[in-house]
Amino acid sequence: MPKTPINNTKDFSERSDKLPYLDLLSDHLFWDVNKKTLDIQKSKKTIVHRVLDYGLLKDWKILVHLYGIEEIAKVAMKIPDLEKKSANLIAFLSNTSIKNFACYSSKQSTPPHWNF
Repeated sequence: MPKTPINNTKDFSERSDKLPYLDLLSDHLFWDVNKKTLDIQKSKKTIVHRVLDYGLLKDWKILVHLYGIEEIAKVAMKIPDLEKKSANLIAFLSNTSIKNFACYSSKQSTPPHWNF
């Protein structure tokens, strides 16, 4: 993380220097794409999905700085294959009903081997 703290996430989301933050995200999240080619806005769904389901705590902190909780919730609601634990976390933090999430109302056609 940078040495200067980001106090207001709204101000941060409008800044143009947030591209270096994508480089700080864990490499295992984007093993199949070049992080430098990702666009903060166009790739928002991909970034949010991968950080929520597979990211580390440091990735979560970066995600919150990039988009804010409300924007993360809006994006997460549209992801049909989001993990239930990720959806529950975002629903709790954004004070949103879990029933608003696409992953809550849609089931995978092939269930996972281990259903915990």
